[in-house]
Amino acid sequence: MKKNRFAFILTLILIVVAVLLIWNKNYTSTIILKDADFAVQDTASITKIFIANLDTNQVLLERGTNGWTVNKINRAQQQKIDGMLNTMLKLRVRAPVSVASHDNVVSRMAGIAIKVEVYQIVPMINLFDRIKLFPREKRTKVYYVGDVTKDNMGTFMLKEGAKNAYIMYITGFKGFVMSRYSSLEDDWRDHQIFHAKLGEIKSVKVEFNEDPLQSYNVEKVDNNNFRISRLSDGNILTEYDTLRLLNFLTSFSDIRFEALLNNKMSQIKKDSIIQSPFLHRITLVDLHGETTEITTFLKKKYAEHLDIEERLIPVDLDRMYALVNEDRDFVLIQYFVFDKVLRPASYFVPGSTYVN
Repeated sequence: MKKNRFAFILTLILIVVAVLLIWNKNYTSTIILKDADFAVQDTASITKIFIANLDTNQVLLERGTNGWTVNKINRAQQQKIDGMLNTMLKLRVRAPVSVASHDNVVSRMAGIAIKVEVYQIVPMINLFDRIKLFPREKRTKVYYVGDVTKDNMGTFMLKEGAKNAYIMYITGFKGFVMSRYSSLEDDWRDHQIFHAKLGEIKSVKVEFNEDPLQSYNVEKVDNNNFRISRLSDGNILTEYDTLRLLNFLTSFSDIRFEALLNNKMSQIKKDSIIQSPFLHRITLVDLHGETTEITTFLKKKYAEHLDIEERLIPVDLDRMYALVNEDRDFVLIQYFVFDKVLRPASYFVPGSTYVN
């Protein structure tokens, strides 16, 4: 009887120990998985992404009814946003950072890492991923992005509050994931200047400062007709090439600048350019009364940076400077993009031999 009782107690103890070992293993695995859970499976639920470096640079990307915005003011580049969401979706664990190098990696991250906060719409009640009730916005992830591994195949990342850092990678991508988490506002700004469809345009005024006789205004008369008048004398073109006018007006559907120069040029140099005579000014008014304007300036070449052949051409034949967004932004634009909306008045005269 005593032997049976002893055997029962021993068996019970062994069962308890086994349960504890299994529970501890599962618990530890859960903690590890949680510490390495950087990816976002449902990127469509993301409402905000906050990115900041250790300096003063920070960016708040927000999803709105009209697309994404940067720091609540400017439109965000959809291509950049798509790249960020794709990165968050495809992040995978390559390996935990080794014990031997962990402290060094974390110490380095403390000096260079970029902080990322992700906000999503998630339900307060979620039963087996089938019944989801009471959705609300919640900060779901906070983590730090470090630099790349020596083989350029992974990036060091650490979740807030986690003990262990991990090496993360994106399938098919080799290089710095950190570069995708820019904390500079200019890197996220949309480059679009004009985005008006033909049916949305009320008028377009084009001014040529160096050749006023070619300046003109195009005004919508009704759904099918426009009027072209010269700015120099107000005379109306009684006849114009309809196809050329349609090509001109439809070109305003998507016109973009090449680069933002607000923080990439000294204020003295910028002021010198802006105070010089302008080249062109385009003013578009849509049917809602909203005005979009761009003023262009000559881009000179600086001899000290050029070879002998280039010094023979004192100006850049490929690019211009410009003021956009109510003169708040100083940008670089390409003739290749803007030539189609910088047509002179003579371009619309039937039978003219205008050459672009």
